[in-house]
Amino acid sequence: MWAFFSRRLRMWLILAIAVPLGGWLMGKVADLIEQRRGPNAVSRTLHQTRGWLQRRSKGPLAARTTEKDRPAR
Repeated sequence: MWAFFSRRLRMWLILAIAVPLGGWLMGKVADLIEQRRGPNAVSRTLHQTRGWLQRRSKGPLAARTTEKDRPAR
C-alpha cells in the first residue's frame, strides 16, 4: 500500500500521525512503569522523550503555547 503514496505524502503521514501517537504511547508506558515500580531512569527518559516529541509536534496532541507562556528573550 505504501508504494502507491508519493514520498511527500508518506513523510507527512509519518510526521502528522505516527510521531504524535508515538509520543502519547511513550507517556502511557512511562506512567505504567511509574505505577508499578515508582519513578526510575526508564520512566524519566520516556517522559523526556514524550515532552520532546510534543514540543516539536504540529498535530492535535501538541502542547499549545501563547506569547505569555514563552520565555523572554
